[in-house]
Amino acid sequence: QVQLVESGGGLVQAGGSLRLPCAASGRTFSGYHMGWFRQAPGKERDFVAAISWSGDSTHYADSVKGRFTISKDNAKNTVYLQMNSLKPEDTAVYYCAPQKFGSWPSRKSADFGSWGQGTQVTVSS
Repeated sequence: QVQLVESGGGLVQAGGSLRLPCAASGRTFSGYHMGWFRQAPGKERDFVAAISWSGDSTHYADSVKGRFTISKDNAKNTVYLQMNSLKPEDTAVYYCAPQKFGSWPSRKSADFGSWGQGTQVTVSS
């Protein structure tokens, strides 16, 4: 079973950047589509971005399109989320997970599994 560890979160001013790695252990995720989601206090877990198993196709939420970039390094078993031009509304706990159900691309958190513990991103105004 894949175990995922997200890192790279922190406190950043609006307009700043962060890069979030998501490292997998226990089993390679190279055969999975991978997604990033985020959850703000009192809200549901929302889709942010996804990358196909081959890495040649990506999909983004409208709210982050043009600011965030998802990528993967199969050799390092790691998925990345590069976040630029951060806004206070990007504040949330960010999670990565492999897509286990449904077809590509999926935005539904129920189609993803093996969630990590998440990493907190806080953007100050």
